[in-house]
Order: sequence, then structure tokens, then C-alpha cells
Amino acid sequence: MAMATRRLFHLQPCENSATMSQNGFLEDAGYLKCDTNCISEAPEENLEDEVCDTVNSSVVSGESIRFFVNVNLEMQPSQTAETEASGGCVLLHTSRKYLKLKNFEEEIRAHRDIDGFLAQASIILNETATSLDDVLRAMLHRFAQDPNHAEPGCNMDLLMTVLFTDAGAPLESNVHLLSDTIQGVTATVTGVQYQQSWLCIICTVKSLQRRHVCISHLVRPQNWGENSCEVRFVILVLTPPKMKSTKTATEVGRTFATMFSDMTFRQRLLETRTVEEFKEALVHQRHLLTLVSQRRRKSSTKYHSTCSISHKPLQRKDFLSLGKGIRDDIARRFPVYPLDFTEGIMGDHSAVGKYITTTIFLYFACLLPTIAFGSLNDETTKGAIDVQKTMAGQSIGSLLYALFSGQPLVVLLTTAPLALYIHVIQGICDDYQLDFKAFYAWTGLWNSFFLGLYAFFNLSLVMKLFKRSTEEIIALFISITFVVDAVKGMVKIFRKYYYGHHLDDYYTGKTATLVSLLGPNTSLHANLNTSLHADLNTSLLTRLPELTTEDSHVHTGRDTAVLSLLIMLGTLWLGYTLYQFRRRPYLHPYVREILSDLALPIAVLTFSLIASYGFQEIEMSKFRYNPRENLFEMAQMDLLSPEAISSAMGLGFLLSMLFFIEQNLVAALANAPENRLVKGTAYHWDLLLIALINTGLSLFGLPWIHAAYPHSPLHVRALAFVEERVEHGHIYETIVSVKETRLTSLGASILVGLSLLLLPFPLQWIPKPVLYGLFLYIALTSIDCNQLFERVALLLKEQTAYPPTHYIRRVPQRKIHYFTGLQVLQLLLLCVFGMSPLPYMKMIFPLIMIIMVPIRYNLLPRIIEAKYLDAMDAEH
Repeated sequence: MAMATRRLFHLQPCENSATMSQNGFLEDAGYLKCDTNCISEAPEENLEDEVCDTVNSSVVSGESIRFFVNVNLEMQPSQTAETEASGGCVLLHTSRKYLKLKNFEEEIRAHRDIDGFLAQASIILNETATSLDDVLRAMLHRFAQDPNHAEPGCNMDLLMTVLFTDAGAPLESNVHLLSDTIQGVTATVTGVQYQQSWLCIICTVKSLQRRHVCISHLVRPQNWGENSCEVRFVILVLTPPKMKSTKTATEVGRTFATMFSDMTFRQRLLETRTVEEFKEALVHQRHLLTLVSQRRRKSSTKYHSTCSISHKPLQRKDFLSLGKGIRDDIARRFPVYPLDFTEGIMGDHSAVGKYITTTIFLYFACLLPTIAFGSLNDETTKGAIDVQKTMAGQSIGSLLYALFSGQPLVVLLTTAPLALYIHVIQGICDDYQLDFKAFYAWTGLWNSFFLGLYAFFNLSLVMKLFKRSTEEIIALFISITFVVDAVKGMVKIFRKYYYGHHLDDYYTGKTATLVSLLGPNTSLHANLNTSLHADLNTSLLTRLPELTTEDSHVHTGRDTAVLSLLIMLGTLWLGYTLYQFRRRPYLHPYVREILSDLALPIAVLTFSLIASYGFQEIEMSKFRYNPRENLFEMAQMDLLSPEAISSAMGLGFLLSMLFFIEQNLVAALANAPENRLVKGTAYHWDLLLIALINTGLSLFGLPWIHAAYPHSPLHVRALAFVEERVEHGHIYETIVSVKETRLTSLGASILVGLSLLLLPFPLQWIPKPVLYGLFLYIALTSIDCNQLFERVALLLKEQTAYPPTHYIRRVPQRKIHYFTGLQVLQLLLLCVFGMSPLPYMKMIFPLIMIIMVPIRYNLLPRIIEAKYLDAMDAEH
């Protein structure tokens, strides 16, 4: 005998009015539940006793009524001989799943489901049929008669069989069970009680082209088995398989189940006599549910505002309490300071292996950008700030920050905007004949002075005004700058080695030789100015293959350009492939974790060896190394006039704005709620510490450093324990906990300092294309959890592939795209100023970031409703 999938209702009497308030609002007392049962065929007499047992389970919840969804796992037919050998035994697989009540205030699809049903309602009043099959056939017949929702490719008998799990089973299999339902349950001391007066049947049918909903009101209560003894309402929901995550059969059924879970609403429906009265009852219930959601949200907001200082509006007195923020930060972080060194080392939950891999990752993630920006500073400052000084400043500054900061997971680096400021300072010194070291030192001192004022007057509280959307715009801009820097570097390599320069030099030399041989008085020389290009095009260019073979350096230069491109892309490919390796099914999970953590070092070392040893005959672009005897030479501060010192103050103020925003923004991203950090923040103290560190760096001519994105969030990610969760077919990675330690930052800082001993060999063997591949890798890994990037990607996806995120549920799709477009416009504005070829235009880039705050609070609410903006700025 064959095996088939069956559906069974586990219901208990539960019309408990205590779970409902007198005004019809839902109380925090129950759930809505669905079961899934998979059974094989069995004799009919056995099914009655064994299959239809009532299941009582204890339920603990603080939610209102929830839903259980029944999902049937179909079993393939077995051989008849095997079934007979089993003595007619039946296997039943039951699965239960809770569903939250639909929030009629936040979830826009709830109202749209009701509106769509009311527009073309399919309501059957006073149904006289007594069997479930007859009721369902009448509802399907109503679908077939509707000219507006005709389904030409559907057969009523086929639809009927899809609703039950005995479709395709042999005739002797007469267990007739529904496949998928939603029911209401109420939590009690002894278990759960089922609401028996209504039943929601949901089904996904491949042959359908649109969604269908039908509600049948039975004349008399019907007894359709245990826990469904007095059914008066049947809701049937049919949907096609490819639907948006908020339009599936489960989601539509959840909307109507939320309404029918209120006993007062069901009592009112019993009193209706016409379809119009039935619709009015639905509209009234929707209004009540919306009010309930509003009341709960207000009470929840009030509770959180009294329990959390972060929700309090800013007041003037918050900025007049001198040093209060610093004192609070120290009081918050100092008690857990010893744990920053012992957590993961001592105790049962050891994380030494994760600390080692994270330290190695952080070492390479800091060292290579340090070399890249040090090489850039070396070119712009004529050797005043070179790779050696950049590495020394990185090591010292990061070491001090790792020891004394309030949030040691934040990573400090010198960045591209700082390299730009150094370039501007060098240009000013060249124009006005100023001493670079002195002017650089004074600019840095003014910057530290303003940062100290910001810290003492608690100005970091202003960062509360930066919404999540604003932070993600700036974060995505920083990721784009890494891509642009990599592309610019590769373009320089192609211009130098591939296009025109060597060939132009060759043609210039050949032309000069030709003129000298002809002599100044020949007729050919007289006409050379007018016919030179034509003659070269007809004679020299036709011999281009010969000339190329004669001059081997032209051929080698092209090889250099192509190999550089392959090395950059190879570094990106290997690094990102290993970074994603933890999601692959290969090898042991612990090995996958190690390979993922060491993705960057493995990629850098692999392609550095390939470029330096595998292709030794091909010239590769490397950074310049200038050995110096004294790295710590103090600037002579008295070489500048008072006017020059005043101009340095202006530059220092603009620089302090960049430091203030970058430091606090990156710290906020590292402290994001989804990272689940538990030791607290220290924005004010960290800002003061940054000021002190950069004071010393300025005096000794070392490059400035501040919090770096995306290195800081990646550092948090590397120390996190992550779980994968599946929701509606979409896989999400959720951080469970993070090891908040100082050891990884300390270790990486020490290794960067020791790397000074590796100059020039072997560090100089790391070619520049590997550094550019690192930039691409950092940019690509940083956009994984960027909501702005995800919403831009939605524009290229079909709706069935939309993830069931909070903003997809709460915000209309058109509003989401409007908001994304406005964010892209702000991003383009940042790119115009931040990537402008004019250095002085780039200097006001921090002011553009500040302007985005009033844009978010004053301009965007005029275009998109504030409730939708708040929903998209929500954390989850």
C-alpha cells in the first residue's frame, strides 16, 4: 500500500471570553496555531483511535493570540509489499509553528489585503452545507463563477484535491485531512485551548495566476472532528507559488486570522444579514485593530523612553555640564577594564584560536592600507611623511588606543581624507614658502584643541541626530572611495605601462635621428613639419611589430599592466571566496571558520608570491622606500608667523569636523544593536583620547589617525559568534555574542611596529596591485549588511525574491524606492565633493555630511511620511 500525506486538526474547546476585553480588543492571553501532519495509509479503524489524538502542550508567551501554521511534509508512496509487511501501520508527522498577530498599524499589507478583499469580496452567507467537502466545493464554485477572477487553467476537482493530503493516494486510503490551516489558540495553565468557531485554510496552487480569498458563514455550527466541534466561519486563501514574501498564502491568512481571533468580532459577524453588513464589520474590526496597535506602540515607546537615556531629546544643559560625558564613560567602562584582557583567555569559553586569527586579519588589514597611504603621502610631501613614518605612527597610535580607549574594538587608521588634507597642507606651504613640518604640526594641534572642546562639552551627543539611513550613506560612500582608489591606481599603471608613453618616447627618438641624418638644409627637412605625421603613419606604424620586438621594454610594460590587473582581481576573488567559505558545506566547520577569518592574509600572501616569484621577469609597480635615520624628529614650531598660525587654525577646525564625524560615526556602527555588545560605549572619552594621540603625532610629523571604516565593523565581525537563520526561504546571519577584548588590537599594533624591521625586504615585494585588491576586498565585505545597498539591489530583483525585512512589511514598495532614490542623490552629493579634483572643494566635505542631518529631519518628511521614514531607519 502507498503512503500519503494527511492533515489533522488538533483542536480543543476554547471559546474563552476571558481572553478578550469588553470592547473587542485582544488581550495578552493566547496564540493562533496550525499543525502539520504527515501520515501513511492505515486501516480506517486504526485512524480513529491513533491519528485523532488531541495534543496538549504548555505554552509560555507574552504575546497576544498567535498562529500556528501547519506545514505537511509529503512522503513518497512506498511499495505495497512493504506496507503489508508493516501490518497497516500509519506514520503521522506533526509540525507546529507560531505566527505573530498582524500589526495593523505598522504592516501595510494588512490593510491592503482587506482592501483587496472588500473591492471584490467573495462572501457566502448562510451556507447550508454540513460537510467540509461540500463547503469547500461551494467556495471554489464561487471562484469559478466570478468573471473578474476567472482562472482558465484551473480545474475545480484539481483544486479540491490540492486542499487535502490524500491527493494521488490509492483508493483504499480514505484518510481525508486538510493540508495547511491556521487556527487560534489560547495559552492556559494546563496547555492550550483552540478556538473552534472558525478555520482558516491556506493553499498554494501552481496553476493559479492571482490570489483568491473567500469567507463562508455557515448557518449552523458544524462538528468536523475533535477541536473543531462548532465551526461557523471558514476562510479559504489560495495563492500562486511565486509571490512576494508579504503576499504569500500564510501572510494573507495571517491577516484574516488576526481579525477572526477576536470573539467579539465573530459575534458581530453572526448578526449580519447582508454582504454589506459583513463588509462593514470587517472595516470596523480593522479600525479597532489599528487602534490597539497604536496604543501598544505608545505604551512601549513610553516605557523605553523612561528606561533609556538614549531616547531623551537633547537639551542645552546636556552640553553645559563640562566633562560629564567623559566621567560617565570612565565610570561605565573602568569596572570591566580587567575583563578586556581576560575574557576568552580564562574561564570555560576559551576563544584563543579566534583571537589569533582575528589578530592576523587585523594586522594585514591595517598594515597594507598603511603602506598604501604612506606611499601616497611620500609622493605628495616629497618624502617628509613616508611609509616608515606612517607605519610608526600607526603602531604607536593604535597601541595607545588599544590600551586606554573605552571601545577597543574600534580600529584606528590614516585614511584617504587625511591624506588629502596632508596634500593640501603641502600645496599651501609650497605657495607661501612655509615650513611644512611646522605648519603640519600647528594644524594638528589646532585640530586636537577643537576635539578636546568637543569632548568636554559632550558634543558627541549630537550624533544621536544621525539616523541609520544617514550613517549608511556615509558608510557606503567610504566603501566607494576604496573602489575609486583601486581603480585610480590601476589606471595609473595602465597609463604608465600599457598606453602610449614608451611608444611615444620611441617615436620621438626615431624622429630626432631622422632629422639629424637628413640635415637642416634638405628639402625633406623643409617639408617635415607638414608631412611628418603622414609619413610616420605610412612607414613607421606599418613596422610596428618589428619595432616592438626590437624594444623589449615596450612588450614588458604591457605584460606588467595586464598582470597587475589579474593580480588585483585575483586578490579580490581569493579573499572574498575564502571570506564566504564559512557558508560552504566543505570541510569541518572549525576549518571553515579559520579560513574565513584568515581570508585576507591568505589572499595577500598568495598573490604577492605569485607576482614577485612566479613572474620575476615582469616588472611590477612597488612602493618607494627611503631609509631614514631618525623617525621622531620634532617640528620647529617657531618657524611660522602669527598669520600662518591663524591660517592653520582654520584648517585645523575643518579637520576637527572630519575627525569628529568619522570617529563618532564609526564608533556608532561598531556599537550597533545588532552587534550585541554589552560593555557599554565611551564616545566622549575616546574622542578626547584621539585628540591626545594626534597631538603627539603632529609634533613629530607622523600622519594623523582616527577610527576607520569598514575596519572597525569587520573587527567586531571577526570576534563575533554567528548563527544562520532561515525565514521564508531567506538565510540571515545573526550575531549571538562578541568577545570584547583589547588583545587583538594590541597584538596587531605590535606586529605593525615590528614590521618596520621588514623594510625594505620582504614588505617591498608586495606589489601595488595587491594593495588595490585589498581595497576592493574591504569595499565588498563592508556592504554585506548595508541596508542602502540592499534596497538598491531591490530595484533589480523581482518581487518574489524580496526578503521579508521589517521595512518590506511596514512601508509601501513605492515609498521604499522613493527613499532609496533620495538616499542615492545624497550619496552622489557626497561623491561630488568628496571625490572632486579640486582639493579645496574636498576640504568642505565634512560640512556636507553635517548638512545631511537637516535634510533627513526637514526635507525628507515633506516627501515621504514620517512613519515610513522611521520604519526604514529602525534597527530591525
